Amino acid sequence: MIGIVLADDHKMFAKGIANLLDQVEDLEVLGIFQTGGDLLNYLENHEVDLVLTDMNMPGIDGLGVIQEIRKRKLKCKIIVLSMYDEEEIFKKCIKQGIDAYVLKDADPDELIYTIHEVLENNHIISFDKVLKQAEDDGYFDAYKLKYKLSKREIQIIRMLKQGKTNKEIADDLYLSVYTVETHRKNMYKKLGINSSLEFLKIVLELDI
Repeated sequence: MIGIVLADDHKMFAKGIANLLDQVEDLEVLGIFQTGGDLLNYLENHEVDLVLTDMNMPGIDGLGVIQEIRKRKLKCKIIVLSMYDEEEIFKKCIKQGIDAYVLKDADPDELIYTIHEVLENNHIISFDKVLKQAEDDGYFDAYKLKYKLSKREIQIIRMLKQGKTNKEIADDLYLSVYTVETHRKNMYKKLGINSSLEFLKIVLELDI
């Protein structure tokens, strides 16, 4: 299990993120903190794999949290979860040694994907990549509006078109087979179909 702690002074947002992450099979939220100081106090006595921190918090802000974690030479990874898409703020975080920077209005699946990339040391961090998190692709928007599919569901459809099984998709996306099957059932409902044969026909016809 990947142990995660979250620092954000917006309770509703923090709990929403925690609930999202706890649904992922290999992720576990160990604590939610409203201030950077409370987070740092927790880290004094507990080992974690990953810190998710907001930038704008009372007392010790996100930048201060990052600086202190690196100063103490803690082994945890750090992902900034922020509403700010200013390059200057991004560069300051990079200078202090963050592992990733995710915008709060990015797709939730983007955060989960980034977490796994960071823990595997595969994440390439760049400001252009940050900006693209909030960009909408015109074709994708039209498609999603028509069929009401999430990015994750479209990702699964693409993999199905490649001939991958539920097990292979689950392994590639770090999900359980049950989760992939649940996504497929949800797509059945959204697309108004009742059988795997109908679904296969639509998957093969969709130009995505």
